[in-house]
Amino acid sequence: MVQLNFEILINAPVNKVWFALWDDHHYKKWTSAFSEGSYAISDWQQGSKIHFLNPAGSGMYSTISELVENEKMCFTHIGEIKEFQELPLDEKSQMWTGSTENYYLKEENGQTLLTVNILSLDEFKDYFSAAFPKALDLLKNNAENFTIYIEAMIQAELKDVWEKWTDPKHIVNWNFASDDWHAPYAENDLRTDGKFLNRMAAKDGSFSFDFEGTYTLVDPMNTISYSIADGRKVKNEFQAMEGHVKLSTNFEPENHNPLTLQKMGWQAILNNFKKYVESGN
Repeated sequence: MVQLNFEILINAPVNKVWFALWDDHHYKKWTSAFSEGSYAISDWQQGSKIHFLNPAGSGMYSTISELVENEKMCFTHIGEIKEFQELPLDEKSQMWTGSTENYYLKEENGQTLLTVNILSLDEFKDYFSAAFPKALDLLKNNAENFTIYIEAMIQAELKDVWEKWTDPKHIVNWNFASDDWHAPYAENDLRTDGKFLNRMAAKDGSFSFDFEGTYTLVDPMNTISYSIADGRKVKNEFQAMEGHVKLSTNFEPENHNPLTLQKMGWQAILNNFKKYVESGN
């Protein structure tokens, strides 16, 4: 075994670096330096198993040996995966047993120092020495230009998806995250420099707020970008596929609520939109 150490200073707070490391969408971006299309399957809990995979179903299975949110993530590798199946621990695959991969984060003055320690097989020393700096540069770029990504695959025609996303008579029927909320009012001047306002309210009348902003780009059937009233930027993209539309959103988060909670809230609204469109209303 050989010990390899890497570190990078990232001009972003630790919660954004942590999210950029382990959120599925961001994880795929920085790990593309090792294998295009690579991904991980896990519940991301300490003690849980994790599968590191490429699109062909090859990779490694490991355990999450230590996890402290925003501080450290440690993996202990076990063996190999082929065709999405864990291989028995024979002499070859057992070579990985006991190798480790540890990530440590420390924030100071709004910047985060990320340190990565790897205990690897000697034969992979040159590979990791070349690939890891590239991966960490990708991570740094993602964290310093941070957005949260959500998407939905909607079984409908592009024209229908576009209309129901942009027409106030439809917006009031889907623009809320849960059944105990509703959208009593919407207005939409759908053009570059036009403004929109969507009201969201609890059905019991306990709370309501207006979500409003200004469009910075309206490219019909393709892209809608806007700035929210607080200055944060959002980009929606519509991609027609055979029998489906992929609707994706990148948004800059606010600084008050956990990033995971914000992603869940925006995704819930997008899921509600998908349900509304596919219902044929």
